[in-house]
Amino acid sequence: MNIWTIICIICILIAIIAYFIHKRKLHQAREQQRQILTENISHELKTPVASIRGALETILMHPDMPETQRRQFLERAYHQAGRLSNLVEDISTINKLDEHSTFYNRLEVDIYTIVDNVVADLSLRASQLGACITHDVPKHLIISGNYTLLYSIFHNIVDNALNYVENAQIHIQCTNQDPAHIYFSIVDNGPGVNAEALPHLFERFYRVDKGRSRKAGGTGLGLSIVKHAVLFHEGTISAQNRIEGGLEFQFSLARRARINNTQ
Repeated sequence: MNIWTIICIICILIAIIAYFIHKRKLHQAREQQRQILTENISHELKTPVASIRGALETILMHPDMPETQRRQFLERAYHQAGRLSNLVEDISTINKLDEHSTFYNRLEVDIYTIVDNVVADLSLRASQLGACITHDVPKHLIISGNYTLLYSIFHNIVDNALNYVENAQIHIQCTNQDPAHIYFSIVDNGPGVNAEALPHLFERFYRVDKGRSRKAGGTGLGLSIVKHAVLFHEGTISAQNRIEGGLEFQFSLARRARINNTQ
Protein backbone atom coordinates (compact mmCIF):
# COMPACT_ATOMS: atom_id res chain seq x y z
CA MET A 1 0.00 0.00 0.00
CA ASN A 2 1.59 3.26 -1.12
CA ILE A 3 1.49 6.59 0.69
CA TRP A 4 -1.23 8.08 -1.55
CA THR A 5 -3.57 5.19 -0.85
CA ILE A 6 -3.05 5.67 2.88
CA ILE A 7 -3.68 9.42 2.55
CA CYS A 8 -6.88 8.76 0.59
CA ILE A 9 -8.11 6.29 3.22
CA ILE A 10 -7.32 8.78 6.00
CA CYS A 11 -9.17 11.57 4.13
CA ILE A 12 -12.20 9.33 3.64
CA LEU A 13 -12.21 8.39 7.33
CA ILE A 14 -11.91 12.06 8.33
CA ALA A 15 -14.80 12.95 6.01
CA ILE A 16 -16.97 10.17 7.49
CA ILE A 17 -16.16 11.23 11.05
CA ALA A 18 -16.82 14.89 10.20
CA TYR A 19 -20.18 13.92 8.66
CA PHE A 20 -21.34 12.07 11.78
CA ILE A 21 -20.10 14.87 14.06
CA HIS A 22 -22.00 17.41 11.95
CA LYS A 23 -25.10 15.21 11.98
CA ARG A 24 -24.87 14.85 15.77
CA LYS A 25 -24.52 18.61 16.21
CA LEU A 26 -27.57 19.20 14.00
CA HIS A 27 -29.52 16.70 16.09
CA GLN A 28 -28.42 18.38 19.31
CA ALA A 29 -29.34 21.80 17.91
CA ARG A 30 -32.79 20.57 16.90
CA GLU A 31 -33.33 18.99 20.29
CA GLN A 32 -32.32 22.24 21.95
CA GLN A 33 -34.71 24.22 19.73
CA ARG A 34 -37.49 21.73 20.48
CA GLN A 35 -36.84 22.05 24.21
CA ILE A 36 -36.87 25.85 24.03
CA LEU A 37 -40.11 25.78 22.03
CA THR A 38 -41.70 23.38 24.54
CA GLU A 39 -40.69 25.62 27.44
CA ASN A 40 -42.06 28.69 25.63
CA ILE A 41 -45.35 26.94 24.89
CA SER A 42 -45.63 25.82 28.52
CA HIS A 43 -44.98 29.37 29.69
CA GLU A 44 -47.56 30.84 27.29
CA LEU A 45 -50.21 28.31 28.30
CA LYS A 46 -49.84 28.98 32.02
CA THR A 47 -51.32 32.49 31.97
CA PRO A 48 -54.69 31.78 30.27
CA VAL A 49 -55.11 28.45 32.11
CA ALA A 50 -54.41 30.09 35.48
CA SER A 51 -56.79 32.94 34.67
CA ILE A 52 -59.61 30.59 33.63
CA ARG A 53 -59.11 28.41 36.70
CA GLY A 54 -58.99 31.42 39.00
CA ALA A 55 -62.19 32.90 37.59
CA LEU A 56 -64.11 29.62 37.80
CA GLU A 57 -62.84 28.82 41.31
CA THR A 58 -63.96 32.26 42.49
CA ILE A 59 -67.46 31.64 41.12
CA LEU A 60 -67.65 28.16 42.68
CA MET A 61 -66.41 29.37 46.09
CA HIS A 62 -68.89 32.27 46.17
CA PRO A 63 -72.31 30.88 45.16
CA ASP A 64 -74.03 34.02 46.49
CA MET A 65 -71.93 36.34 44.31
CA PRO A 66 -73.96 39.16 42.69
CA GLU A 67 -74.95 38.37 39.10
CA THR A 68 -73.02 41.33 37.65
CA GLN A 69 -69.82 40.22 39.35
CA ARG A 70 -70.39 36.61 38.33
CA ARG A 71 -70.78 37.74 34.74
CA GLN A 72 -67.48 39.65 34.92
CA PHE A 73 -65.63 36.51 36.01
CA LEU A 74 -67.34 34.44 33.32
CA GLU A 75 -66.39 36.99 30.65
CA ARG A 76 -62.80 36.91 31.88
CA ALA A 77 -62.75 33.11 31.61
CA TYR A 78 -64.36 33.27 28.15
CA HIS A 79 -61.78 35.81 26.93
CA GLN A 80 -58.88 33.69 28.18
CA ALA A 81 -60.43 30.56 26.65
CA GLY A 82 -60.47 32.36 23.30
CA ARG A 83 -56.83 33.29 23.73
CA LEU A 84 -56.02 29.67 24.62
CA SER A 85 -57.84 28.47 21.50
CA ASN A 86 -55.92 30.93 19.29
CA LEU A 87 -52.64 29.81 20.83
CA VAL A 88 -53.36 26.12 20.20
CA GLU A 89 -54.40 26.89 16.61
CA ASP A 90 -51.21 28.90 15.95
CA ILE A 91 -49.04 26.18 17.49
CA SER A 92 -50.74 23.63 15.23
CA THR A 93 -50.03 25.82 12.17
CA ILE A 94 -46.37 26.20 13.11
CA ASN A 95 -46.01 22.44 13.62
CA LYS A 96 -47.60 21.70 10.24
CA LEU A 97 -45.28 24.15 8.50
CA ASP A 98 -42.31 22.54 10.24
CA GLU A 99 -43.31 19.17 8.77
CA HIS A 100 -42.04 20.17 5.32
CA SER A 101 -45.39 21.86 4.56
CA THR A 102 -46.97 18.58 3.42
CA PHE A 103 -50.24 19.48 5.14
CA TYR A 104 -50.94 22.36 2.76
CA ASN A 105 -51.95 21.98 -0.87
CA ARG A 106 -51.54 24.53 -3.67
CA LEU A 107 -54.23 25.83 -5.98
CA GLU A 108 -54.67 28.82 -8.27
CA VAL A 109 -55.36 31.71 -5.87
CA ASP A 110 -56.28 35.34 -6.54
CA ILE A 111 -54.27 37.61 -4.22
CA TYR A 112 -56.71 40.48 -4.79
CA THR A 113 -59.54 38.40 -3.34
CA ILE A 114 -57.45 37.44 -0.32
CA VAL A 115 -56.44 41.02 0.44
CA ASP A 116 -60.00 42.26 -0.09
CA ASN A 117 -61.27 39.61 2.35
CA VAL A 118 -58.63 40.53 4.95
CA VAL A 119 -59.60 44.21 4.77
CA ALA A 120 -63.30 43.33 5.04
CA ASP A 121 -62.77 40.90 7.94
CA LEU A 122 -60.76 43.46 9.95
CA SER A 123 -62.85 46.51 9.01
CA LEU A 124 -65.09 46.42 12.10
CA ARG A 125 -62.16 46.13 14.50
CA ALA A 126 -60.29 48.84 12.60
CA SER A 127 -63.31 51.13 12.86
CA GLN A 128 -63.58 50.54 16.61
CA LEU A 129 -59.90 51.45 16.98
CA GLY A 130 -60.13 54.53 14.77
CA ALA A 131 -57.89 52.84 12.19
CA CYS A 132 -58.06 52.71 8.41
CA ILE A 133 -56.93 49.86 6.15
CA THR A 134 -56.47 50.45 2.42
CA HIS A 135 -54.91 48.47 -0.40
CA ASP A 136 -53.62 48.87 -3.92
CA VAL A 137 -53.53 45.34 -5.30
CA PRO A 138 -54.57 44.69 -8.92
CA LYS A 139 -57.44 42.33 -9.65
CA HIS A 140 -56.82 38.83 -11.02
CA LEU A 141 -53.34 38.60 -9.47
CA ILE A 142 -53.06 34.82 -9.66
CA ILE A 143 -50.40 32.60 -8.08
CA SER A 144 -50.11 28.91 -7.27
CA GLY A 145 -50.49 28.90 -3.49
CA ASN A 146 -52.38 27.91 -0.39
CA TYR A 147 -55.31 30.20 0.44
CA THR A 148 -55.13 29.69 4.21
CA LEU A 149 -51.42 30.50 4.44
CA LEU A 150 -51.65 33.45 2.04
CA TYR A 151 -54.56 34.85 4.04
CA SER A 152 -52.53 34.48 7.26
CA ILE A 153 -49.65 36.51 5.77
CA PHE A 154 -51.73 39.61 5.10
CA HIS A 155 -54.09 39.16 8.07
CA ASN A 156 -51.36 38.66 10.68
CA ILE A 157 -49.26 41.64 9.55
CA VAL A 158 -52.28 43.96 9.49
CA ASP A 159 -53.59 42.57 12.79
CA ASN A 160 -50.16 43.13 14.32
CA ALA A 161 -50.27 46.78 13.29
CA LEU A 162 -53.74 47.17 14.82
CA ASN A 163 -52.37 45.74 18.09
CA TYR A 164 -49.52 48.23 18.31
CA VAL A 165 -50.49 51.40 16.43
CA GLU A 166 -53.12 53.80 17.70
CA ASN A 167 -55.38 55.31 15.00
CA ALA A 168 -53.43 53.22 12.52
CA GLN A 169 -53.27 54.01 8.83
CA ILE A 170 -52.34 50.71 7.17
CA HIS A 171 -51.72 50.31 3.45
CA ILE A 172 -51.20 47.08 1.49
CA GLN A 173 -49.57 47.46 -1.91
CA CYS A 174 -48.33 45.32 -4.77
CA THR A 175 -45.02 47.06 -5.47
CA ASN A 176 -43.61 45.07 -8.38
CA GLN A 177 -43.93 41.96 -10.53
CA ASP A 178 -41.56 39.85 -12.58
CA PRO A 179 -41.99 36.51 -14.34
CA ALA A 180 -41.10 34.55 -11.19
CA HIS A 181 -42.32 36.60 -8.22
CA ILE A 182 -44.81 39.23 -7.07
CA TYR A 183 -43.67 41.80 -4.50
CA PHE A 184 -45.70 43.43 -1.74
CA SER A 185 -45.35 45.94 1.05
CA ILE A 186 -47.53 46.60 4.09
CA VAL A 187 -46.88 49.88 5.88
CA ASP A 188 -48.32 51.63 8.92
CA ASN A 189 -47.97 55.10 10.41
CA GLY A 190 -46.91 54.00 13.87
CA PRO A 191 -43.71 54.68 15.81
CA GLY A 192 -41.89 51.67 14.34
CA VAL A 193 -39.79 49.45 16.60
CA ASN A 194 -36.38 49.66 18.21
CA ALA A 195 -33.54 48.74 15.88
CA GLU A 196 -32.57 45.96 18.30
CA ALA A 197 -36.02 44.39 17.93
CA LEU A 198 -36.11 44.25 14.12
CA PRO A 199 -34.02 41.06 13.74
CA HIS A 200 -36.27 39.26 16.26
CA LEU A 201 -39.72 40.16 14.92
CA PHE A 202 -40.23 36.81 13.20
CA GLU A 203 -39.07 34.69 16.15
CA ARG A 204 -41.60 32.52 17.90
CA PHE A 205 -43.22 34.11 20.96
CA TYR A 206 -41.24 37.33 20.50
CA ARG A 207 -43.19 40.45 21.45
CA VAL A 208 -42.04 44.04 21.18
CA ASP A 209 -44.50 45.03 23.92
CA LYS A 210 -45.44 41.89 25.85
CA GLY A 211 -48.10 43.42 28.06
CA ARG A 212 -49.91 45.22 25.27
CA SER A 213 -49.77 42.27 22.90
CA ARG A 214 -51.19 39.87 25.49
CA LYS A 215 -53.95 42.35 26.35
CA ALA A 216 -54.90 42.43 22.68
CA GLY A 217 -55.00 38.63 22.61
CA GLY A 218 -51.82 38.08 20.64
CA THR A 219 -50.16 34.66 20.80
CA GLY A 220 -46.64 35.78 19.89
CA LEU A 221 -46.67 33.42 16.89
CA GLY A 222 -48.33 35.59 14.25
CA LEU A 223 -45.22 36.95 12.55
CA SER A 224 -43.44 33.61 12.83
CA ILE A 225 -46.35 32.06 10.91
CA VAL A 226 -46.04 34.88 8.37
CA LYS A 227 -42.37 34.09 7.78
CA HIS A 228 -43.00 30.35 7.40
CA ALA A 229 -45.95 30.99 5.07
CA VAL A 230 -43.80 33.26 2.88
CA LEU A 231 -41.06 30.62 2.77
CA PHE A 232 -43.69 28.02 1.80
CA HIS A 233 -44.46 30.24 -1.20
CA GLU A 234 -40.73 30.45 -2.01
CA GLY A 235 -40.44 34.12 -1.13
CA THR A 236 -38.51 36.32 1.27
CA ILE A 237 -39.65 38.80 3.90
CA SER A 238 -38.08 41.64 5.86
CA ALA A 239 -39.18 44.46 8.15
CA GLN A 240 -37.74 47.94 8.45
CA ASN A 241 -38.53 51.28 10.04
CA ARG A 242 -39.59 53.94 7.57
CA ILE A 243 -37.76 57.27 7.48
CA GLU A 244 -41.08 59.11 7.55
CA GLY A 245 -42.25 56.98 10.49
CA GLY A 246 -43.94 53.63 10.83
CA LEU A 247 -43.02 50.05 10.09
CA GLU A 248 -42.85 48.44 6.65
CA PHE A 249 -42.97 44.76 5.79
CA GLN A 250 -41.65 43.84 2.35
CA PHE A 251 -42.11 40.34 0.99
CA SER A 252 -42.26 38.35 -2.22
CA LEU A 253 -44.33 35.36 -3.33
CA ALA A 254 -43.48 32.96 -6.13
CA ARG A 255 -46.02 32.92 -8.97
CA ARG A 256 -45.68 29.16 -9.31
CA ALA A 257 -44.00 26.73 -6.94
CA ARG A 258 -41.22 24.50 -8.13
CA ILE A 259 -42.69 21.65 -6.06
CA ASN A 260 -46.44 21.20 -5.77
CA ASN A 261 -47.23 19.93 -2.28
CA THR A 262 -50.48 18.06 -1.89
CA GLN A 263 -52.39 16.99 1.16
